[in-house]
Amino acid sequence: MNLPEILLLGPGPSPVPPEVLSAQAAPLLGHLDPAFLSLMEGIQADLRTALATANPLTLPISGTGSAGMEACLVNLVEHGDRVVIGVNGVFGKRMAEIGRRAGGEVVEVEVPFGRPLDLEEMQHAIDDGPTRIVGFVHAETSTGVLQPLDDLLGRIKEAGALSVVDCVTSFCGAPIQLDALGIDCLYSGTQKCLSVPPGLAPVSFGPRAMAKVAERASPCPSWYLDLSLLGSYWGSERVYHHTAPIAALYGLATGLGLVLAEGLEARWQRHTKIGNAFWQGLTALGLEPAVEAGLRTPMLTSIRVPDGVDELNVRKRLRDVYQIEIGGGLGEWKGRVWRVGLMGHGARMSSVVRVLSALADALNVEGKSVSASEAIAEAERAFGD
Repeated sequence: MNLPEILLLGPGPSPVPPEVLSAQAAPLLGHLDPAFLSLMEGIQADLRTALATANPLTLPISGTGSAGMEACLVNLVEHGDRVVIGVNGVFGKRMAEIGRRAGGEVVEVEVPFGRPLDLEEMQHAIDDGPTRIVGFVHAETSTGVLQPLDDLLGRIKEAGALSVVDCVTSFCGAPIQLDALGIDCLYSGTQKCLSVPPGLAPVSFGPRAMAKVAERASPCPSWYLDLSLLGSYWGSERVYHHTAPIAALYGLATGLGLVLAEGLEARWQRHTKIGNAFWQGLTALGLEPAVEAGLRTPMLTSIRVPDGVDELNVRKRLRDVYQIEIGGGLGEWKGRVWRVGLMGHGARMSSVVRVLSALADALNVEGKSVSASEAIAEAERAFGD
């Protein structure tokens, strides 16, 4: 293979630390080897620490974040269950689609892209029937909106429903205190703020969620994602279920070790500080946010494409000339925004400087007169405050 080295500053995957890449090149063990089983125990313990939970069923699904989404919903949703899904982007829509396929009677509570969920509309939908499950996205990858957790989770619990929260983009980049918040079921991915290659999806099921799984009237419709079977492999029984992606789990173990060595609060603060510095630089370039201040995710920034600028040409120039990847818009924002991820190993000032310089050049090529040096100076000033 003759592959280019690209700085990954899109919505995912994110840059991977050399320690993780080295770990994934280590010699393989068998998936039931005692040394590998010990590694699995360490991964589960570190995931619990990172999520601030004591949930025994906390494990990485063998699959990407979407597999984690599906695992949570197909294990909890039974035919005829009323399921309320908050939709403020592409991935809320995906949750709703999976809920329908699992046999749920799905009610979508939709708001425009770029906005958080409306709490009163969510409350009305929850109260409008015997709601069993409520799902929503913490950090919506398609828009860069960070959904406040406390109030909505409190309403869900008060209604007696189970909460399912998508933390694919927020995990290790923003605070998630799973047990303190009372989240019943959570899923994530490895390729965002954790900075491990895609292919694993951490999930955690709390006591109320596990009770729902145990009380199912029919088996989980997915054999591969059946948590009662996966739990036997990841639990003390070690019953064979599937051949685990051994090298990927080496990488996850190492990535979690790096997160915990840095410290969760320090990592959250780093993402916030870098995200703010980047925005100050973008403002100096005359670029506008697609999400207003106070609602933005720190690790993923959505930028409105200026009038008269070809958004695809800008992304192509960044990729071909500067070896930087940024993302375009999804859904109703396709062609209207750029999405820049400063996540995990990529959330550092060197990334900010490099992408601001490249964006300034691309905008000048598109006929906009902007200064890279001014943008970088503003970002560095904000970072130093």
